[in-house]
This record gives sequence, structure tokens and C-alpha cells, in this order.
Amino acid sequence: MPEIATETTAPVGQEQAEEPRRRRRRRRGDPGTSDERSGVWYPRWYWPSFIAPGTIALIFLFVLPFYVVFSVAFGTVDFNNFGTAVPYYAPWWWSFHTFNGTLQQFYAGSHIYQDPLFRTFEYVIAASIICLVVGYAVAYYTARFATKYKGLILILLVSPFWISYLMRIYAWQGLLDTDGPINVILGPFGFRNTNFLEGKPITIILGLVYGYIPFMILPIYASLDRIQESLLEAGRDLGGSGAQTFWRVTLPLSRPAILAGIVIVTLPMFGDYYTNDLLGSTKTSMFGNLISQQTEATAGSTRAASLVLILSVIVLIPMMYYLRETKRQVEQA
Repeated sequence: MPEIATETTAPVGQEQAEEPRRRRRRRRGDPGTSDERSGVWYPRWYWPSFIAPGTIALIFLFVLPFYVVFSVAFGTVDFNNFGTAVPYYAPWWWSFHTFNGTLQQFYAGSHIYQDPLFRTFEYVIAASIICLVVGYAVAYYTARFATKYKGLILILLVSPFWISYLMRIYAWQGLLDTDGPINVILGPFGFRNTNFLEGKPITIILGLVYGYIPFMILPIYASLDRIQESLLEAGRDLGGSGAQTFWRVTLPLSRPAILAGIVIVTLPMFGDYYTNDLLGSTKTSMFGNLISQQTEATAGSTRAASLVLILSVIVLIPMMYYLRETKRQVEQA
């Protein structure tokens, strides 16, 4: 006998108790919101108020300082006071003379800023690829095969954050010195007494990898660890090999974490300057070094602020791509 679908309705007593509250809200002109499970009514401002502290902190710690950077970049310089920057906080007084001059240094005249910009892209792309390959392998092993050693591996991954990044790079100076352990290990291969600190691109790339690879491993591990084993078993039950299951199931499911890791890694790499200061030379200077040099130069504050705005536009591109891809995947889900 076929089953007859019935529509479940709320108890009559509950509806009668809810009706007076609805009438009161209509009289006040405030529809509000209600929790269906508890029947508690909340005003419209209740849930949005939870983001108020974060919004206030964002305004004071990011929006206002960034507006000051705009004011300095489009301001002027007081040469009678040691070249001190004079910001113009009113937008109608902004002058684009310094910003345009800074921008022209990338493509016109001697284009002295062009080489550091290209080097920055080369180093960041190479370091990001290495971080992705090595980081995914480490995260995959930790999530799938580490078993009882998983906690130990995670502690080892997080432990570098307990030490200042500056101190860790200082330690690499000793390792890469001509008399350091790296030269001793690589001596039989023809690298004895090699000065890795004289401005070698491979040194900068590996320094970036060393500093930022934990930011790649952790989000990928968190994503792989949440993939249900039943999905992998279903792929194998359908005749897929281990490699096919990885390419068709594991990798697509971990794609959002890969994008997140790439964004988290690349954004600080673009502005990094102390890795090159400690492990490189002027031959390997990056975009961040340009900003650092201008902040130390006389009357260089406006030019440094202009470089910060240009860098912000550059790093905005991968961020917008990540947000678009995340939104698309949420809509598909």
C-alpha cells in the first residue's frame, strides 16, 4: 500500500503563543529574527552587533593607516625640515607628481625599479612552487600515514613560530658561510668554499621557502585530514587506482586549501625584504628592499608610500582570484 505524504505542522499551542509576539513586532515596525528551535525573538541589530568589535579594529588598525599612506604618497616633502613628509589628508589637495614619477621608474628612463620587480616575481613564483610541492607532500603524509606520529609532526611544523623569523634567518647565515656546514656537506660535489651569501638567487628562494612553508602545510593538512575515508574507498570501489583516486578525488577536494596556502604564502613574500638583507646583496634586491631603502633615504617617504600603493595593487590580484574561486566553489556546493 503506498504511503500517504503528510505535512507536519507546529502544535496549535505553540502557534497561539507565537502570535502575540508577531503582533507586537508588527506594531513596532521591527520584523526582527527568531530562533525556530527556542522560539526566542531577537531584534534586527542583535546578530550584526557581533561584528562591531572586529569592524572597529579593522577601521583603526587598517583603514585609517592605509589612508595615511595615501595621504603621504599624494602629499609633499618639507625640504627645510630634513625632507620630512607632509601628508595631505584632504583628497582635493592630493598631488600625483611623486606617484607618477615613481611609477615611471618601472618603465621609462633608466627604469631602475624594473629589475627588482621582475626578480620579486621570479623569486616568489619559484618559492611558491617549491612550497606547494614539498608542503603538499608533507601534509599528505601527515594526514594519511603519520598515525601515531601525527601530533609530533604538527608540533615540529608549528615550533618554528616560537622563534623570531629574523633569528632563524640569522642562523642560516652561519650555515651558509664559506666555513659553514653546508659547504662541508657539499664539498665533495664541488661546492667547497662557495659564498652563498654574495647574492645568489637560489639562496633567496630557499630562504623564502624556509620562512613561509609552514603557512602552506597547515591549511593543506587541515583540508586533507577532513576528507572522509568513505570518498576514497568509493573511488577505489569504482575501479580507480591509487593515483586515479588521488587525481580525481583527493586533489579536487583539497584545491580550496591549495589556493588558500598560495595566497597566504605569496602575499608576505612580495613585501619581504629582510630575507634578502641577511642572505643576499644588491644583486638580488626585491620590491620590499626598494621600500626599505626609500624609507631610509632623505625625502624618500612619499616615494616609499607610492611603492606601497603599487605593491598593494600587485598583491590584490591573487587575492581577488582567490575570493572569486572561493565564491564559485561555494555556489557549486
